[in-house]
Amino acid sequence: MTLSAATPAYFRGFTLIALKEGKEGDKEEDHAGTFQIIDEEETQFMSNCPVAVTESTPRRRTRIQVFWTAPPTGTGCVILKASIVQKRIIYFQDEGSLTKRICEQDSASEGVTDKPILDCCACGTAKYRLTFYGNWSEKTHPKDFPRRTNHWSAIIGSSHSKNYILWEYGGYASEGVKQVAELGSPVKMEEEIRQQSDEVLTVIKAKAQWPAWQPLNVRAAPSAEFSVDRHRHLMSFLTMLGPSPDWNVGLSAEDLCTKDCGWVQKVVQDLIPWDAGTDSGVTYESPNKPTVPQEKIRPLTSLDHPQSPFYDPEGGSIKLVARVVIERIARKGEQCNIVPDNIDDIVADLAPEEKEEDDTPETCIYSNWSPWSACSSSTCEKGKRMRQRMLKAQLDLSVPCPDTQDFQPCMGPGCSDEDGSTCMMSDWITWSPCSVSCGMGTRSRERYVKQFPEDGSMCKVPTEETEKCIVNEECSPSSCLVTEWGEWDECSASCGTGMKRRHRMIKMTPADGSMCKAETTEAEKCMMPECHTIPCLLSPWSEWSDCSVTCGKGMRTRQRMLKSAAELGDCNEELEQAEKCMLPECPIDCELTEWSQWSECNTSCGKGHMIRTRMIKIEPQFGGTACPETVQRTKCRVRKCLRGPGMEKRRWKEAREKRRSEQAKKNIDNEQYPVCRLKPWTAWTECSTLCGGGIQERYMMVKKRSKSTQFTSCKDKKELRACNVHPC
Repeated sequence: MTLSAATPAYFRGFTLIALKEGKEGDKEEDHAGTFQIIDEEETQFMSNCPVAVTESTPRRRTRIQVFWTAPPTGTGCVILKASIVQKRIIYFQDEGSLTKRICEQDSASEGVTDKPILDCCACGTAKYRLTFYGNWSEKTHPKDFPRRTNHWSAIIGSSHSKNYILWEYGGYASEGVKQVAELGSPVKMEEEIRQQSDEVLTVIKAKAQWPAWQPLNVRAAPSAEFSVDRHRHLMSFLTMLGPSPDWNVGLSAEDLCTKDCGWVQKVVQDLIPWDAGTDSGVTYESPNKPTVPQEKIRPLTSLDHPQSPFYDPEGGSIKLVARVVIERIARKGEQCNIVPDNIDDIVADLAPEEKEEDDTPETCIYSNWSPWSACSSSTCEKGKRMRQRMLKAQLDLSVPCPDTQDFQPCMGPGCSDEDGSTCMMSDWITWSPCSVSCGMGTRSRERYVKQFPEDGSMCKVPTEETEKCIVNEECSPSSCLVTEWGEWDECSASCGTGMKRRHRMIKMTPADGSMCKAETTEAEKCMMPECHTIPCLLSPWSEWSDCSVTCGKGMRTRQRMLKSAAELGDCNEELEQAEKCMLPECPIDCELTEWSQWSECNTSCGKGHMIRTRMIKIEPQFGGTACPETVQRTKCRVRKCLRGPGMEKRRWKEAREKRRSEQAKKNIDNEQYPVCRLKPWTAWTECSTLCGGGIQERYMMVKKRSKSTQFTSCKDKKELRACNVHPC
């Protein structure tokens, strides 16, 4: 909890308390939650009131902070109050910035839909209008607001029974909900709704909004009408906040049936965005990042992620993004709620009764009389019933206006003064359908005996009633019966002028076997925002692909998709990007020359050894295979050595003669075939690089080259080796 003053204001002292709503703080149990000191040099508990926090030393300050832990669930709302001392004057505000009221989060905010859905006891049907007011704009939500592509997707929903749930907090999104949440497409969602035909009464649809917000005098708020009945008395809808990973707003299983067996007159609900649990993006235009495994639907909070456009480090509530208003516009069929609605509501729903003669002065302007209320007696004891009207205007104050209420004696259902019956009857059940689909027929309704007479006699009150009914008065044998028109389809164009259609079905073909001439499809023009106002709409970039190589230099790519309709024209934005990528250097294995010939045996007699060698052509680098051995040794054996002085002397003599013979032969060969003579190897040159792998060289130059064509292979020699192989 932070108490702060905007510069140049300041305060010297302060007191913080937390009270249960409606309590004065006189008793210890009036206080709620517990404070915790963060900085003892700034704050301390009050000595005479340990549940409150005050300053440690009086001095100028502009900001202090303490921790406050909320009380247990069920405590209710809490009032946090601060008083401050500034220039020896104590300031305290019961309302305003020094007082804050906070309440427990409701179940929707906690992420679970747990409100019980009760059976509905209302009669007849009710018709409602849903109006959606978006409040998401750069002015209200400035952080990272997507200026070019902000919009609300088409609204999709239905009135339904408790046996079918479109979406709910704590549940998992269906494929239809996922497509609305990620793509703004209602097609799959509508398909899922229509598959639940027995549980759905009306499909709710309203057009998308581009951009997300415009003044109401420029563009009317989108609306849709729907109906409910006793079995299908719930309504749900959703719409995508776009662009976004999978964020929506909507209502889930809103019950329009009252516990008094009537229909709710009006619902006004402010909406915050919720996460469908199918994409893990954290910003409006995050790349697609599917959530695996799928998570449950939950409301977004201000502490979800620092990059979130709704992030608030202090954990405040998210600013509302929309409001929905649901108003009852009509009721049909017999209504059975016993609690009268207000007069204007009744007059709007029901046709006015025949005007009765009365002596009301012309200067008194009234609404029509309401229908009679239910009798105050449910038995055959005498009771009262009441009707009301409202005085709308009194044109002459000197002329009194009669009462606005009228009373009449009555008895419970099935009782009357004429027959003296003591049977207690139920209300009439709704009229049956007409017996014919064309022309004049009959319909009936029934009621049942709730309580028989105490004397055991039979009830003489009728339990069935029949009357004439007319269906399509002008019909003929060639006429056919059709259903009401369905809702309009979406406009065929996403911008500019398009067409929309609606359909109805043939319920009964003509009695004479002819073709039904009634139209089953109706089309009309529809206007969407001007095409140039909708930009080339693209999906976010995908993640970069893996590098095309496993080591060294390669390429990687990423893509995005065109989301705007093809009729908007060609989109010149690039749909694929490529860039270079660098992975750790590929390992270089050691490379060697071939083995040399074996040398001569190192002894002239007896046991000795021979060797052979090979040179390193490329040193290993970046974890490559190390070099194997470059010198090999093997045993050799020459003739047995002779023993004794005479033998030794003779052996030395033979060796000397042999050397002389070989030298003489060599001299002769040199005279006939001059030898290719080479200089010794030069020193290794400096490494060509300081790190990352370089090369050194050395040379052996020809000292004397024979002119004979037999020695054309006498050339300068060159050797290479790797150096400075450590990474840069």
